[in-house]
Amino acid sequence: MNPIIILLISIPLVEIYLFIKIGSQIGAFNTVSLILITAIVGIWYAKYEGFNTLKSGMTQLMRNELPMYEIISGAVLGFASILLILPGFATDFIGLLLIFPPTRKLLFKSFSKKYSSHKTKNKNNFIEGEYEDIDENK
Repeated sequence: MNPIIILLISIPLVEIYLFIKIGSQIGAFNTVSLILITAIVGIWYAKYEGFNTLKSGMTQLMRNELPMYEIISGAVLGFASILLILPGFATDFIGLLLIFPPTRKLLFKSFSKKYSSHKTKNKNNFIEGEYEDIDENK
């Protein structure tokens, strides 16, 4: 079965289960309030971290460096904001984990190790040569 279909089915099931379990413990009004508060605080913090990432990226561009971490971090912050907007405890938890810089750095390191080992295999596959400009008008 397609993993995307499995995710589309399982995420709402997990969220409904958590709504029922947490709602039975703390009450319906407190559950709804907690969902709204985590969404508002999470989006505010995502905006704050997004501006910090943008500032850091601009600083690296001014130093003529490629802001690769900042580009990926901005994409992760956008995804985390979407998760925080969706109502639910599991999506809020994952979104909050993605917003905090230490967990983003761990995520970035795990992906960079995975793909850097892939690139080192092809590092010696290059063609060396010389070229000469040919002017077609002459």
